[in-house]
Amino acid sequence: MNTNQNASRFIDVSQRTAAIVAGVGLLLMAILSPFAFLNVYQNVFVPGDAAATAGNIIASGNLFNIGTSFFLVVAILDIVVAWALYELFKPIDQSLSLLTAWLRLAYAPIFALALTNLFSAAQLLSGAEYLKVFETDQLNALALLSLSAFKNGWDIGLVIFGLHLLALGYLAFKSGFIPRWLSVLIVIAGIGYIVDSFGRFLVPIYNLSLARFTFVGEAILIFWLLWIGIKGFGKESKTGSL
Repeated sequence: MNTNQNASRFIDVSQRTAAIVAGVGLLLMAILSPFAFLNVYQNVFVPGDAAATAGNIIASGNLFNIGTSFFLVVAILDIVVAWALYELFKPIDQSLSLLTAWLRLAYAPIFALALTNLFSAAQLLSGAEYLKVFETDQLNALALLSLSAFKNGWDIGLVIFGLHLLALGYLAFKSGFIPRWLSVLIVIAGIGYIVDSFGRFLVPIYNLSLARFTFVGEAILIFWLLWIGIKGFGKESKTGSL
């Protein structure tokens, strides 16, 4: 077996490993994120009602803290997935693959920083002795403000994450081992996040959530990555067409 064949086999194994790591990472994130979102935001946050929001956080008990911890795990997994996707697409376009990875790496700390607001909200309502200098209404208002700050920080991060998906979709389009229709769906998912985030920033009564419908490409990508990681890339990955 010549040197070129050895190098080609090594690249294929490396890419397959990266595909599996990325697929498993994304699958774990897809499991943890909905649980976290329901228990630390959607089921507890009541816009404009500090007392109700505080009551929901207290009533949720440990679920709020568990959900926040799950979000932190998701932020860590974003770093792992960024590396894996870089390794997967590096043979296709190293510069663009690096940019794509950095966009996801930039999103992860922004999201992690936003999470500090959730920890703060739980701490404000913990009943600790040193918090007795504040009135109950004040603590409730600060907890509501913390949840709002978390969502604002997350929306900022999702703009960068949307850009990551745009670059990822283009890489997938060029790759030859990911169908072009899936590449288009990934780009649409990125557009959904960007539109939603800017919509909430610019339109006070923005009620749409395009990402609820445009995320399909992300979901399919998980299983496609696991598939090519297990089955291999085949000849089509070397021709750049599919």
